Amino acid sequence: MLVAALGVLLALLGFIKIAEEVLEGDMPDFDDWLLLLLRRPDNPHIPVGPQWLIEVAQDITALGGRTVLIIVILSAVGYLALERRHGAMWLVAVAVGGGSLLSTAMKHLFARGRPDIVPHLVAVTSPGFPSGHSMLVGVLYLTLGALLARFAARRRTKAYILTVAILVTFLVGSSRIYLGVHYPTDVLAGWCAGLAWALGCWLVARYLQYRGAVEKSDLNETAKG
Repeated sequence: MLVAALGVLLALLGFIKIAEEVLEGDMPDFDDWLLLLLRRPDNPHIPVGPQWLIEVAQDITALGGRTVLIIVILSAVGYLALERRHGAMWLVAVAVGGGSLLSTAMKHLFARGRPDIVPHLVAVTSPGFPSGHSMLVGVLYLTLGALLARFAARRRTKAYILTVAILVTFLVGSSRIYLGVHYPTDVLAGWCAGLAWALGCWLVARYLQYRGAVEKSDLNETAKG
């Protein structure tokens, strides 16, 4: 729990630092440099790399889209409900639902526009900071990764599951930059916010378990994962 609390603190500090730099206008050189680095110098409409990489990035970014997230959340919640893992079920539902509301509120609070230095390769409509894809993917897949890891008997299997969850989170966030719909600082802030929220929800769940407000059988297993 001390490690999780430290993780929340570091992630919050990271988010606050990035937000301060963005509000003060100190990051445009870095943001623009990285966005342009991922586009051909002679044609900013075309990303660097082979043509198929664009389709791969669009497929990966869909893992953090609203439709896919809703399907995954409902499937996970339904499974946990059928297995009578009500503590774990509410952990997933509250973590993702609350994270979604927080992400939307912060987007409108900061009201940062999308990048205009390169063309967007997928459609976007909401403000850009922080990246909702990066934040919610971090919350959902890291939480599910921890739940899945509890079924693994070996440490290397647990490590593999959590590594996959982290890798998916990284790839989705990176795809947003590659497709030109987010500044790099949007994605970094989304990762920080997602990690802080996911760990914070886990700490609250542990506290409620200690107080006897949720089933020990659910969260003991989750904590072991």
